[in-house]
Amino acid sequence: MKEQEIASLFSLDNRVAVITGGTRGIGLEIARIYALAGAKVVVSSRKKQGVEEAAETLISQGAESVLPVAANVSSEDDLENLVQETMNWAGKVDILVNNAGTNPAYGHLHDIDRKAWDKTFETNLNSAFRLSQMAFHAWMKDHGGSIVNTASVAAFNSTPMLNTYNITKAAMVHMTRAMAQEWGPYGIRANCLAPGVIKTQLSRALWDGPQGEEAAGKMPLRRLGEVQDLAGAALLLASDAGAYMTGQYIVVDGGELIAG
Repeated sequence: MKEQEIASLFSLDNRVAVITGGTRGIGLEIARIYALAGAKVVVSSRKKQGVEEAAETLISQGAESVLPVAANVSSEDDLENLVQETMNWAGKVDILVNNAGTNPAYGHLHDIDRKAWDKTFETNLNSAFRLSQMAFHAWMKDHGGSIVNTASVAAFNSTPMLNTYNITKAAMVHMTRAMAQEWGPYGIRANCLAPGVIKTQLSRALWDGPQGEEAAGKMPLRRLGEVQDLAGAALLLASDAGAYMTGQYIVVDGGELIAG
C-alpha cells in the first residue's frame, strides 16, 4: 500500500461530523482532529457563546469549515434543530459523535436523588439514542455513516459513590452494540470510545490534587490521560481505516483496567 493510500484511510474529506459536548475537553479535541482530517464539523453544546468560541478556536487551529449550533441535549426540540441546521448547512450527517455527558449523581445508590439519577441518564444515554435516531432518519439510513459514542472505562467497573454514572456508561456500550446490529445493514457503523481518567473539567475531582498523582502512579504508563490521547482512536472509528469495525469499544486508559 502506497503512502498516499495509507493517508486516505484516515481522511475525512467531504464528510460532515456532528459532535455534541464539543466546546471543550474530549469533544473539542475530537472536533479538532476531524477538522484537520478534512471534515466539515458541527460543534454543539448548550451555550451559544461556548459553541461560537469553540468554532473560532477550531478555525484558528486550521479547521476550514465549522458550524456552531447551541443545543441542550435534554431538549427534543434542540436536538431536532441541531440535525436540521446540519442538513441545511451541509446536506448530510456522515459522522455523529455523542459526547455530551454529565455526572451530578454522586453518592451511594440507596441515597441517589431521583432528579440526579434522571438527569444523568437523560444527558449520558437518552440524548445519544434520540440524536442517533434522528441522524438515522435524516441521512444515514439511505447513505450509511459512523456513530461514535463516548462511553468510559467506568462501564466495566463498580465504583462506590459514582455508580449512577457507571451504569449509564455500561448501558451506552450495550446500546452501541444494539445499534451496530440493527443498523449495520444500512451501512451504519456504531462504536464506542471508552476513556480512562482524562484530564478534563468533568473529571477534575479525580485528578486535580494528590489523588491524581496517586492514580497516575498506579497506571502502567505512569500518567493520566490528556485529551489528545483520544485523537487517534476517534479518527480510526470515523474513517475508512475502521471500515470493518462495528459494535466495538476501544479502551483508551493508559492501562487502568489491567492495573486492577
